Amino acid sequence: MIAMTDLFLGTQGWAYKSWVGVFYPEGTKPNDYLTEYAKHFRAIEIDSTYYAIPRPSSVEQWRDAVPAHFRFTAKFPQIITHEKMLKDAERETEQFLSTMALLGDKLGPLLLQFPYTFTPDQRDTLARYLDTLPTQFRYAVEVRQRGWLTDAFFDLLKQHRVAYAISDYGYMPRLTRVTTDFAYIRLLGSRKDFKDEQFDRVRFNRGADLKRWSDWMIELNKQGVAVWAFVNNRYQGHSPATVRALIERIQSAE
Repeated sequence: MIAMTDLFLGTQGWAYKSWVGVFYPEGTKPNDYLTEYAKHFRAIEIDSTYYAIPRPSSVEQWRDAVPAHFRFTAKFPQIITHEKMLKDAERETEQFLSTMALLGDKLGPLLLQFPYTFTPDQRDTLARYLDTLPTQFRYAVEVRQRGWLTDAFFDLLKQHRVAYAISDYGYMPRLTRVTTDFAYIRLLGSRKDFKDEQFDRVRFNRGADLKRWSDWMIELNKQGVAVWAFVNNRYQGHSPATVRALIERIQSAE
């Protein structure tokens, strides 16, 4: 039996006008997108936090728009991961964490997504930063250079109970390594495959990939590992359809 309570599947973001009439009911206003979204899935990765630390009032609105069982994950702001690359980012980190804490029990892991220019020779910088992070939050780390993928890197994440963010992304290997008691999976796709922002239908058949990912999620679940998995619109063209397909595959295995 699959423990669906330990599976948190959703999309990356919810503010897509092209979902109206397809995923959201016709006529749904932007302020109601999140409430409608939560009728279908039980988790979401907030994309907008990458661009800026949100206002506390916005976070409180998100929290109050969803039911008690719903969970949010969120990206660390780019000023921390891309611009400062963890150096002298104490103020921004404290502000971000204190703001996201307003989600209370609805807050899941927080994602440190690094650029390609964050190189393996910055491992000590990452180690020092992880040492400073408050332990009441959970974290995942996504890197974009293969050189990071060593035993020393994975041991560092294990030491801090941080998840390696497993991504289905272009040139990065699909390395299914688990470094703590939960797995964090991101199905991303590529911008070059989409020339517009019309994410209202599936454009790419990734059935074989979805079978592989869902089979692995089932195996993790059987091992007692919680799974957080989020899909980008550019993975197939319409991320809600991809999430539904994953859920159907998992439930059919029960």
